[in-house]
Amino acid sequence: MSESRPTHFGDDGRARMIDIGGKPVTSRMALAEGRISLSATTIEAIEKGVVPKGNPFETARLAGIAAAKKTADLIPLCHPLRLNSVEIEIGVSSNARAIDVRTKVTADERTGVEMEALTACSVALLTIYDMLKAIDQTMVIGPIRLIEKTGGKSDYVAPPAP
Repeated sequence: MSESRPTHFGDDGRARMIDIGGKPVTSRMALAEGRISLSATTIEAIEKGVVPKGNPFETARLAGIAAAKKTADLIPLCHPLRLNSVEIEIGVSSNARAIDVRTKVTADERTGVEMEALTACSVALLTIYDMLKAIDQTMVIGPIRLIEKTGGKSDYVAPPAP
């Protein structure tokens, strides 16, 4: 097994943003998913539309889209990307007492959009927490994971969740 040098650190050990200038532009796509577990009472409040702060799903959708666009400002070594689209699906899983968030990000770029999809998912979940914290302090966020990515050197599809 050969030793490989970390790509985001130079020979001097200092952090650096890698040069993607020579890479070809390809269509990139990433899907991420996450979950926030909450009480049955909170799910009931959402379904009845009586959440004191308003509609948590639309607020979370807007926050997730904004977060995807700001990923390079949040994650130090990410490149700023021109995103083609950000889609966020949010649904209640009453049986699991949870809200599921699924994000899809696309771009025609030289580097992938995995971090943008994961950031959108994370911030959408945090926003749901913020919107509901007045009625439920027991919420738990996670897991959050990449479930698929296409474009670039390789594609990836995650194994089914346990």
